[in-house]
Amino acid sequence: MKNNGLNGNAAFDWIVGGIRDIPQFFAKPLHVIHDYRPSNLRPDIIAGLNVAVVLVPQAIAYALIAGLPPYMGLYAAVVASIVGSLWGSSYHLQTGPTNAVSLLMFYSLLSVAETGSYEFIVAAGLMAVMVGVIQVLVGIAHMGVLVNFVSDSVITGFTAGAGILIAVSQLPHLLRTPVEYVPGVYRILVQIGEGSAGIHPPSVVLGFVTLAVMIGVGTIKPGMPITFIGMVVSALVVVIFGLEKQNVIVLGELPRQLPPIANIPILDLELIGKLSTGALAVAAIGLVEAISISRSVAADSGQRIDSNQEFVGQGLSNVFAGLFSGYSCSGSFTRTVVNYSSGGRTSMSGVYAGIWVLVAIMIFGQFASYLPRAGLACVLMVTAWRMVNRVEISRIFRSSNGDTIIMIVTFMATLFLPLEFAVLAGMLVSFAQYLVQSATPRVWPVVPDDNFRYFLPEEERSVCPQLGMIAIEGSLYFGAVHHVENAIRLNSRQHPDQYLLLLRLHLVDKCDVSGIHMLEAVVRRYRDRNGDVYVVGARPQVVDMMEASGFIEYIGRENLLSRESAVSHLFHNILEKNICRYHCNVRVFAECQPVIKSSDISDSTTGIELKQHQVDYCSAEELQRAIGAGSGQALIFDVREKDEYKRIHIPGASNLPITYLMKGIEGVAKESSVYLVCRSGRRSLRAAHMMKTLGYKNVKVLGGGMLGWEAAGYKIVFRTEGSA
Repeated sequence: MKNNGLNGNAAFDWIVGGIRDIPQFFAKPLHVIHDYRPSNLRPDIIAGLNVAVVLVPQAIAYALIAGLPPYMGLYAAVVASIVGSLWGSSYHLQTGPTNAVSLLMFYSLLSVAETGSYEFIVAAGLMAVMVGVIQVLVGIAHMGVLVNFVSDSVITGFTAGAGILIAVSQLPHLLRTPVEYVPGVYRILVQIGEGSAGIHPPSVVLGFVTLAVMIGVGTIKPGMPITFIGMVVSALVVVIFGLEKQNVIVLGELPRQLPPIANIPILDLELIGKLSTGALAVAAIGLVEAISISRSVAADSGQRIDSNQEFVGQGLSNVFAGLFSGYSCSGSFTRTVVNYSSGGRTSMSGVYAGIWVLVAIMIFGQFASYLPRAGLACVLMVTAWRMVNRVEISRIFRSSNGDTIIMIVTFMATLFLPLEFAVLAGMLVSFAQYLVQSATPRVWPVVPDDNFRYFLPEEERSVCPQLGMIAIEGSLYFGAVHHVENAIRLNSRQHPDQYLLLLRLHLVDKCDVSGIHMLEAVVRRYRDRNGDVYVVGARPQVVDMMEASGFIEYIGRENLLSRESAVSHLFHNILEKNICRYHCNVRVFAECQPVIKSSDISDSTTGIELKQHQVDYCSAEELQRAIGAGSGQALIFDVREKDEYKRIHIPGASNLPITYLMKGIEGVAKESSVYLVCRSGRRSLRAAHMMKTLGYKNVKVLGGGMLGWEAAGYKIVFRTEGSA
């Protein structure tokens, strides 16, 4: 018997393979340097310079979002850009401080220290190391596939909510109103309202001037580095008008030195425990950001991305950023696009970008003393506005209810819950949606199209009264079998006359033991009703599972049909021809076309003008009582075809096919009590109208037909072996 699951040997090979790949993960820089060509030097240096122009102001701004000194953002930009490029997989992904990660880290750290304190800064470095270790372990363990379980809607909802949080959190710096930073937009706005008497007009004016310049430049010259321009303009306004003398808060001079090694309490288990939830959330959102950005650029560049190597690169960039006085980083879409559009050819362009930032720190660090906090607040507000991806939000609303729910849940959680829980909530909802989708594979009845070449959803099309055809798309695993079986049962209730079922399994990619049990139950149910089930198009791996589990012996190898001849075989060898001729007015299959059909009950067969009458129904219990009374006055006519009657019928019932009904009742007294039976009640109803038209008053139809009789548990007569 074959083992279709992950057996012990496969798991062992996976573990051994993962351990064997560890040296390759960490030796990536050797390959980068070895394969580097001199012809790539100039375009990579230019691309790195263009990235640095965007990266320097962003690093300062994002550090402020994180509640950290600007120099930590610059140090993180230098270290993460170099390390992430050397150890990552993408040629163009630019790693460094990002808005979403900065905001998430800020709110995660609020629970352990006060903003701006030494403890806050130390905790930021420790969290970066923790985030990096988590990401490295995910990459080494070859668990990059986990990113596929996080919907893009989580990122869209989180970044939109984070954009609003960033904009609101910068209002106190623009207005210079004191607030206590606590999670939640509402609380910050309330505090701003309570401190509105302390608004500082020069700061407000400076901020709006900066904002107007950025909006104007961005409108007139799209693509310009408006973040850099906004910072330069605000600094010039401070210098020209001497606003520092009017108590406008400025950043102060930045340290001009190489990133120093930070004093991080690696062994402080209590602090590690407090930061663990936030570190997990930052690691997750950082990985999703990085891999989605690198893949989007790779789709255009044609590069193949190794998710696990990228995770190792992101993890090492965070570890080294934390150790060298920086904080948590991730991939930036804006800077990655700048890198790619500027002609960067290899991952060394990111290394050069980090070096350029280091040069800027050493030469221009003193000019930061003129950067006003109010101007930077407006720079961040513009950044926050760009974070709300209105085009993608609209697209999600239009295209997917599931993704819309995920996005809204993540967005609302971002605004009203601690951010680390908001991210995890979005990921949980995303994973829940995946489970729901995998547990509800598509199951739909199909019929041939008008040209008999393809199968289309049944919808309002005509169906065969004997043969139902159902297509299944997805996996027949333990989580999905209940949904699939219910769909098959529903189709059976909607078409009670269909005693044969053809399962189209060419879109089923996997089947486990639970799926086999479900298929056996379906076969058993149809055979209990003297029908059968056939399978067509099963993939090799599904057939292997059927073979190993014994299902093929159960259903019979002759019931596994080829896609080319399945319908033809069933039509010519299995379907009841009399039903096709006398009781079916549709031509569903190509094989039906040459069949000469009479109408179900036409005027020519009855010889009378058929009228509609009020028809009485009887239950299975009432008919059983009439049979038990044995008065002889109750006549039971089974109006199905002869072969159907032979397979199964009610004791005491006489077979009188509806096509011969007129001749068969010539000797029946008009006052007789007549009970009409068929498979589901449809043909009995038409027969009842015929008899009512001819003057028979005491005619009743068995509600639910033979199906209702069987469901009630009353005795039935089956065809026996060797019977005619």
